[in-house]
Amino acid sequence: MLAQLPGADLASAVAEGIDVTAYSVAELDDLAAAATAAGRRARVQLKVDTGLNRGGAPQPRWVELFERARAGEVDGSWRITGIWSHLACADDPAHPANDRQEAAFRAAVALAEDLGLRPELRHLANSAATVLRPSVRFDAVRCGIAVYGLDPAPGHTADLGLVPAMTVRTRLAMVKELSAGDSVSYGWAWTADRPTTVGLVPVGYGDGVPRHASGGTTSVEVAVGGKRRPVRGRVCMDQLLVDLGDDTADVGDEVVLFGAGPDVPTAQDWAEACGTINYEIVTRIGGRMSRTHVDTGDDAR
Repeated sequence: MLAQLPGADLASAVAEGIDVTAYSVAELDDLAAAATAAGRRARVQLKVDTGLNRGGAPQPRWVELFERARAGEVDGSWRITGIWSHLACADDPAHPANDRQEAAFRAAVALAEDLGLRPELRHLANSAATVLRPSVRFDAVRCGIAVYGLDPAPGHTADLGLVPAMTVRTRLAMVKELSAGDSVSYGWAWTADRPTTVGLVPVGYGDGVPRHASGGTTSVEVAVGGKRRPVRGRVCMDQLLVDLGDDTADVGDEVVLFGAGPDVPTAQDWAEACGTINYEIVTRIGGRMSRTHVDTGDDAR
């Protein structure tokens, strides 16, 4: 557990042997009570704030956190299994924050050791740092977006050979012909300048499709019939429209919003068109979408 809300059921996590992160002495006190309730030692990781200024113990609190952590080890409440932090600017390898945070983390680890802690794991690197900054790999790395097969630092990495692991697909719900001058969707934000065919795709921002994907100057595209098709007009809560041009299509034809393969838009393509990052595109998909996990190894069934 990287973080938890106040009042979380820590005893259940302790009972299952799950590593729980603590940021403060108060959280360690809660974990001591949870360990007593669970009847076993907790597995605890300590997060220190090295400059992201989000979660984690701030530097003035490190000594008290580490001293309480050591006391809990001595009295049998827990084992300190790790110490970690998180980088603010790893996707920009030249940013001075990277040097500062690495130095701060090394200082935190040294202080913890001086106070008697011997954590099993020291970890700082996210996907971008894993690729771009070998000095912060320490004992473990935390790859996130790279596990999706997406570049963690576009513009700063060579071809990493990553293949997108996530494909979002649906099927056309309707196909209709438009005349030149016909407008589509809310606000009539797009008007056909020629006769064309549009397809109704039954997903929208209620399913995690960004409303920013609405067809504009830089249009998001989907794949229908092996071709990229631009989104037209505003994305609705549960529907959007794509321009099929002069091609024919049928209700039920597959639509790939993003994924991998020839003529299939990627999450990075969507991110660039929407003015955001690929992390947001892949993590926001939900709503009525169902997830299927496919094993693509040799034993795939």
